[in-house]
Amino acid sequence: MADLYPSIRPYATHTIEVGSGHHLYVEESGIADGIPVLFLHGGPGAGCEAYHRCFFDPYRYRIILFDQRGCGRSLPHADLTENTTEHLISDIEAIRSMLGVDRWLLFGGSWGSTLALAYAERHPERVQGLILRGIFLCREHEIQWFYQQGASRIFPDYWEDFVAPIPEDERGNLLQAYHSRLTGSDELARMAAAKAWSIWEGRTASLVANKSIVKHFGSPHTALSVACIECHYFINHAFMRANQLLEDVGRIADIPGVIIQGRYDAICPMESAWELHKAWPKSELKIVPDAWHSALEPGILSALVDASDWFADQLD
Repeated sequence: MADLYPSIRPYATHTIEVGSGHHLYVEESGIADGIPVLFLHGGPGAGCEAYHRCFFDPYRYRIILFDQRGCGRSLPHADLTENTTEHLISDIEAIRSMLGVDRWLLFGGSWGSTLALAYAERHPERVQGLILRGIFLCREHEIQWFYQQGASRIFPDYWEDFVAPIPEDERGNLLQAYHSRLTGSDELARMAAAKAWSIWEGRTASLVANKSIVKHFGSPHTALSVACIECHYFINHAFMRANQLLEDVGRIADIPGVIIQGRYDAICPMESAWELHKAWPKSELKIVPDAWHSALEPGILSALVDASDWFADQLD
């Protein structure tokens, strides 16, 4: 099985001002004249981590990471002002232009797959290929599955902790109940809601509970941006029309893609990956039979590295 490439440091970091007070953290690692690849992190709101550089051969790729609005090292933290899918697509174009990239490979998992598809469907002429994991098309039934009823039946113990900050008479609409607390003025209630929201996601990401993932999602810095930004996006239907990504998939019909999906993914069930693959002729679907959602699941990690190596051979 393929493993991550060795740990590396960025050779350049940038701060980009994109309006409304938002300043984006952007970094480059690998080789400056390599194949440009843009890593799109999940959440929205989770930010990038050091290991995200290691899915790519540093002697073949120019590896570009950035923290989306309001998270990671981008500022202001957990800010929702002008924070929509449309703004993120514009941010990606600003980064591409600033770095002098003509076309690039997109790599994204979970919400990162959503954003990669949204950008590629808007700017197909800028995309050489896509590596997508844990497909999330941000449709209403996908959001309801994880935040209202569905995944709750698989993890009733974790679900009990997730709904704990919400009074029983408000649990009929958990998105609304969480949104009111995460955007409210009571800082104690806000942080309690943020940690419950974010830890629910961290606990359900792996086939076997991964303490480091749970710890990361439970840290106050990550929990606040994940909870506030995710809830903001999901209560607003990700600022996209219903079923937009599937309806517009014809725009990327000629772009090759590899879809990697854990069969038992409880956050983003396999149905969405299957539907995307069936609608996208140049995609290859790789189902990992013993994996859930996380990119650190051994089978998923291996498939992601294999896909990045394969694209390096195609794009060299």
